[in-house]
Amino acid sequence: MTDSPTGRVPLTGISSRAWEHPADRGALVALRKLRGFDTVVKALSSMFTEPALRLMLLGSAVRVDAHQFPRLYELYSEAALALDVETLPELYVVANPFLNAQTLGLDKPVIVVNSAVLDSFDDAELRFVLGHELGHVGSGHAVYRTILLLLTSLSTTLLSIPLSALGLRAIMAALSEWSRKAELSGDRAGLLASQDPDAALRVHMKFASGGHASQLSVESFLEQAADYHDSEDIRDLILRALIVETMSHPFAVARAGELRRWVSSGEYALVLDGSYPRREDDAKAKLSEETAAAAASYTDQFAKAEQAIDKALKDMLDGLGSLGSRVTDLFRPRAPRRSAPTEPDDPEPSTPSW
Repeated sequence: MTDSPTGRVPLTGISSRAWEHPADRGALVALRKLRGFDTVVKALSSMFTEPALRLMLLGSAVRVDAHQFPRLYELYSEAALALDVETLPELYVVANPFLNAQTLGLDKPVIVVNSAVLDSFDDAELRFVLGHELGHVGSGHAVYRTILLLLTSLSTTLLSIPLSALGLRAIMAALSEWSRKAELSGDRAGLLASQDPDAALRVHMKFASGGHASQLSVESFLEQAADYHDSEDIRDLILRALIVETMSHPFAVARAGELRRWVSSGEYALVLDGSYPRREDDAKAKLSEETAAAAASYTDQFAKAEQAIDKALKDMLDGLGSLGSRVTDLFRPRAPRRSAPTEPDDPEPSTPSW
């Protein structure tokens, strides 16, 4: 395998299995086993209209191509080349002062990048962000991310129809747990697209600091990540679980430490050397022992929520019909908030943080 003119290795035929974190795949396997979950997904999917989303973006955002944001389009194409993406999803830039990017859609995902990202990140960092989102597309994450967005946005209404608060919380907690693990996979894809570990670390430092990475120390930041992960005190373990329970994304500091461990393990270097699973073998691939173990663990956790889900499901489906008109409002442009920006991994009211 030879390097491309850009200095990045094109990972020809790479499968999404090369970047999917075992916990991501395990949590998704377990999530799909939840009794009644498929019914919930189908019901919510029927509420989401991709043509309406695309029209909203066409009318309120800028579609990126060779003539609009041409440099961003070039970086997008470079990230796609490294990951051997066959068909580029549409990419949009929206006017928004918060650091965020996301992938949305069911059958035809689109990637949306906030304008603040363009103001804060250099080219190498943008490749990482764009590769991260392309990783979500390649892994099929967009469907469940969109379902989680719908549930989050409609939760107040769903609770009023009436729907058991415990049941709704159980469904959203399972989805959020998977979503946090999916972000770890996206980060690996971003690194494989950018092939610049330092740039990946700077992205997490900027998300954690609101864009002020120049005032941070790499060594201290990674030490902070280690302090977050390494505590074995049972109280800290419980607190960590409770703190992130309703979050769709892990903390930026924690993500930086997780990605650095992947690099240190040698797996990242092996992929660049050409030792990675190919798409052509996906049909023959079996669940690895590591992923199977993760899936079993999550299955046990999610099983505890099944009774609550069953109790909530009928009420939820009865009330969903009246909620379809709210979907378009999720993507309607909103005036920027005047308050200080929130921590980047805290979800905004209408969209999850990157």
